[in-house]
Amino acid sequence: MTLTTKTPLLDQIDDLEKLRQLDNSQLRQLADELRAETIDAVSVTGGHLGAGLGVVELTIALHAIFDTPNDRLIWDVGHQTYPHKILTGRREKIRTLRQKEGLSGFTLRTESEFDPFGTGHSSTSISAGLGMAVGSQLNDKSRNCIAVIGDGSMSAGMAYEAMNNAGAMDARLIVILNDNDMSIAPPTGAMSAYLAKLVSSPAYRGLRETAKNIAEHLPDFISEKARKTEEFARGFWAGGTLFEELGFYYVGPIDGHNLDHLLPILKNVRDAQAGPFLVHVVTQKGKGYPPAEDSPDKYHGVSKFNIVTGTQDKSPSNAPSYTSVFASSLIEEAQRDEKIIAVNAAMPAGTGLDKFGEVFPDRVFDVGIAEQHAVTFCAGLAAEGLKPFCTIYSTFLQRAYDQVIHDVALQKLPVRFAIDRAGYVGADGPTHAGNYDTAYLGAIPNMVLMAAGDEADLKHMVATAAAYDEGPIALRYPRGEGMGVDLPAIGKAIKIGRGRILKQGTSIAILSYGARLEQCLAAAEQLSALGLSTTVADARFAKPIDVDLLSQLAKNHQVLISVEEGSIGGFGSHAATWLAQNAMLDGSLRFRPMTMPDRNFEHASQKVLYAQAGLDKAGIVATALKALPSSSQVTRILKNLDQ
Repeated sequence: MTLTTKTPLLDQIDDLEKLRQLDNSQLRQLADELRAETIDAVSVTGGHLGAGLGVVELTIALHAIFDTPNDRLIWDVGHQTYPHKILTGRREKIRTLRQKEGLSGFTLRTESEFDPFGTGHSSTSISAGLGMAVGSQLNDKSRNCIAVIGDGSMSAGMAYEAMNNAGAMDARLIVILNDNDMSIAPPTGAMSAYLAKLVSSPAYRGLRETAKNIAEHLPDFISEKARKTEEFARGFWAGGTLFEELGFYYVGPIDGHNLDHLLPILKNVRDAQAGPFLVHVVTQKGKGYPPAEDSPDKYHGVSKFNIVTGTQDKSPSNAPSYTSVFASSLIEEAQRDEKIIAVNAAMPAGTGLDKFGEVFPDRVFDVGIAEQHAVTFCAGLAAEGLKPFCTIYSTFLQRAYDQVIHDVALQKLPVRFAIDRAGYVGADGPTHAGNYDTAYLGAIPNMVLMAAGDEADLKHMVATAAAYDEGPIALRYPRGEGMGVDLPAIGKAIKIGRGRILKQGTSIAILSYGARLEQCLAAAEQLSALGLSTTVADARFAKPIDVDLLSQLAKNHQVLISVEEGSIGGFGSHAATWLAQNAMLDGSLRFRPMTMPDRNFEHASQKVLYAQAGLDKAGIVATALKALPSSSQVTRILKNLDQ
């Protein structure tokens, strides 16, 4: 393809057919330009940087060799797809990444035909790819289905369940194992690349099948020795014995940044009639940007940053994050109690347990992307008399629901669940929002549920969980900074099932569960300024709920509003059930539960999302006023608010 050398190649490629006509040297130039564009875009928007930089060459090679979007390309955990988005018609919007009404930070089916499957959680791509491969076959469609999965995602059992199924079916599926920290194979070079190219070639595959056919007619002991010799040789050179045993034809490892290696091997795999294949590609996270290469953990997810220095923007607030308060509180408790153990699922920095590990390296466990295992592992620790804190984001704990029920709650084992990222998370969007934990955990007998109203109470709740040995207990807290309240010197255990009143009034009662407490207090101030005396209470517990507090609020106020950063079926539902069962709703009380709406919101800032949900000061005030009996005063206030 003839392109002008004065204009960057990336500027001249407005569809993938033009990319597929480039020669190898032009594709290498394109990779340099695509990497630079990705760095520049993320410096403006923030987001996930390191993973995308590591797959620039792989992204180009996949689109050059395969007929996307007819061929299905599924990216496991879509945060590595910024280069993919730039190449597939979304370059003009790439600087809207993770912004309100902008591009998603993950793959999204409604965003592009080049995103055949939405991926925000890990380890789903092989299952989805197998479903698409089988579905295409049943629909008489001829296409390749390619799943790109990172080596970290391979620690989840779901990936192996899918591979076992695919291998048994001889499905036409191609799995690209993106090994970005050298965790599976030794460093690759010319010899391993040559071997990978060789074993993916038609000649080698034909020879191998011929040998197998001959072996079937040999005596058993000779056939078995030949099979073991062939497996040993391939395992020695390529490290693929495990994948071969699962029924995959293993190719690799190969240098994921060398297009001269990638392109012919992917072409061989594409043209093969057999299946399934696993292509092992070794890449470097953050490739091409020194700050990201040197600190792949810090540049996995970044805020806006200076490209030259790599310095990231920091919040001007001095308030600590809830995550950091949890981590420091747990360290303090562990210093007093040697039985405290901390467990996370591949998120040590995100959960703050990296700090715990610096102090107690022998008492912290990162089990990888394996939330089901994490929960049952904690159950085993608890059964031996230890005090495990199972520290997992709300959205990821969903993946281990059966283990919470069967392995923990049914046996009343005292596992402490520290649930980070409760409520809306902002730019990561609905795949990472912590909507449901109060609802799904609240349905389980023997479970105690707490939510911190501020960072000081979070410290007390860590102490409460550490002291509680009667069964499982969970504490939830949001992403981001707290209210800036003074932290107590020592966390003190709270009486189980006991809330607190922070502001006393007579007309309207606002009962907060969780970190909407600050907005509840602000709403109460506005209502009081309007002449409406308002009580604010912090429930602290959804289960067991403080029935004395609930009864007091119901009996002494015209309006009772519950506010939570969780879905329908959570705290408000527990409160409504108790009120109804105890005839508290039969009289003049007007009860209004405020929850996250029963729909998904796309990515935006946390402030915008809570405003859209009506869970900010304005929404709480409006709900209170509309719940009051009609009067000229209320009508006048509502009219002024609408204006």
